[in-house]
Amino acid sequence: MRRAFGVLLVLLLASLGVASAAPAGKVTIICSPNPAWCDAVKAEFPKATGIAVEDLRLSSGEALARLRAERANPLIDVWFGGTGDPHIVANEEGITEFYRPKAWGDLREQFRDAVAGKYIPLYAGILGWAINERVLKEKGAAVPRTWRDLADPKMRGLVMYPNPNTSGTGYTMVATLVQLYGEEQGFTLLKQIHKNVAQYTRSGAAPGQLTARGEAGIGVTFIHDAVDQVLQGFPITYGAPRDGTGYEIGGLSLVKGTRNRDNAIAFIEWALSPDAQRLAAERGQSYQIPSNSKTPVPRVAPRFQDFVVIKYDFLKYGKLAIRDGLVRRWTREVEPLPK
Repeated sequence: MRRAFGVLLVLLLASLGVASAAPAGKVTIICSPNPAWCDAVKAEFPKATGIAVEDLRLSSGEALARLRAERANPLIDVWFGGTGDPHIVANEEGITEFYRPKAWGDLREQFRDAVAGKYIPLYAGILGWAINERVLKEKGAAVPRTWRDLADPKMRGLVMYPNPNTSGTGYTMVATLVQLYGEEQGFTLLKQIHKNVAQYTRSGAAPGQLTARGEAGIGVTFIHDAVDQVLQGFPITYGAPRDGTGYEIGGLSLVKGTRNRDNAIAFIEWALSPDAQRLAAERGQSYQIPSNSKTPVPRVAPRFQDFVVIKYDFLKYGKLAIRDGLVRRWTREVEPLPK
């Protein structure tokens, strides 16, 4: 009798919206930034909304491949982070759809204008180098000042950068050199640098991590990832080429056809709030410039005014034909070359 009464009471309270400990559904995200940031997001979003989070950690290129494979039956609701170029490709292919968040007017105008409604800006980061001066000195190599310095024969076996097939960071490097020098000269330089590459990594953060451990002299990475290694106490510095460098505007995209649309939108709105964006630096070991102008910029975040940053053409180099064409050319002409 008591058990039956208890069940009826719970049902009555639940119907009145009084008692419900279960989360209001779930949202499934691909999380492309630093794993520590992904962990913080996974922990805090349910506390703020009551919605559970399932996440899959993939770098930008891997994320695009996953979404392409599932386009007929999407299992992902939101793509969180990662370089903007593949977000543009996903939008162009109809894999994602643009959603205008309530905080749109609070997002930095420079970021909004650059992506032109293809995706939602989440942060910005500058492409550069992690530098292990001890390793360079031991091998008789000087600290590089320009992209061409990475092709110096003294750099043989000392350079690491990400594979553009799997990493948005890697593609940003390819697109940056093409914008600086033109496609033919850019690929000539990539072939010259190839002779000095010890390893092409899968993720964009890995070259900085390997450089911090002394396995490379130069790791091509976003500078905020190198800052993370410095703050952890590794004996490295960071910089960017004086002849110009590119940057990313990290993306936030709603997957088209998601079965959890309402929860996906709730996640997007939360992710753009200052409280959520603070997690990147405070708990996520990520020191990008946040997209919401009301979010404090981390003190250690690399600033645009401190480097020679080109006017990176996100719309052109995010186009499906151009992006996939450059990646295919790199895979065909650069990666197989002997060293």
